[in-house]
Amino acid sequence: PISKLQAQAGKQEINVAIFDDGPLYQAIQFGYCDKLSDAPIYKDIYPFAQFGGNGIGVGLVATGIAYNAANYKKKGWPAPSSWKDLTDRKLEGRLTASSLSGTYGVHTLVMFARINGGDESNIEPGFDSIRKSLAPNVLSWSSSPAKLAEMFQNNDVDVAVWGSSRAIALKNTGFPMEFVYPKEGTPALVLGACPVVQNSLPEASQAFLQYLVTPAIQAKLATEGFGPTNRQTRLDDKLAAQVPYGDERVGRMISVKWSEINKNRAEWTNRWNRTIER
Repeated sequence: PISKLQAQAGKQEINVAIFDDGPLYQAIQFGYCDKLSDAPIYKDIYPFAQFGGNGIGVGLVATGIAYNAANYKKKGWPAPSSWKDLTDRKLEGRLTASSLSGTYGVHTLVMFARINGGDESNIEPGFDSIRKSLAPNVLSWSSSPAKLAEMFQNNDVDVAVWGSSRAIALKNTGFPMEFVYPKEGTPALVLGACPVVQNSLPEASQAFLQYLVTPAIQAKLATEGFGPTNRQTRLDDKLAAQVPYGDERVGRMISVKWSEINKNRAEWTNRWNRTIER
């Protein structure tokens, strides 16, 4: 979608752009997103789902640990609760995770940096830990949700770093999938939206964005696997169990520093391909 905005610069046909948070920050940086109009409803949006006045979060996905609960029970293994559990040697060849081309892969690198004393500005501990401790357990790296789901269904893997929405979608087919919010923190993947600059319907674009974050529409988005960004949204117990929702879960969510990530991502990707996924 960013390439479409680039191609249409000065004659935008798109009114509202919807992106994952990483690309949305890039779109804002490149000047493709207009300022949001002031609206009282934006005061109800979690601070980490706000994009500095040029975009707004419309849905939350958690990046955590998805696992085959039936296989874990059969093997007598306790449910995973920590990022470090993924480095247990019993999981050799039974784990899959996203490559750095996907957001889940970026989140994995950042979390392994953070739990080993680093962060987005000091990524070295993440690379070291993944290379030495996580990569030996990984059967294959894939950023394709369909491929990852297939690996679970074929019993190729028992556990994955995955998004809450993907894990719940697979669980809803009857697969014995469970999803864990790791105790050290769960990166938030924020689905965000912005009004495109110089678009033909500026007022309608602003109204549509405000509509997307109303509690009623947020509850509808939750049925598609997106946790509400509007803290006033109320979900029934069944739906609430399936998405990032409520103080406990949302309180565990971590907002990663996309400004730092986007600045270094090309270099990190080259290094990842050279040292991790070879």
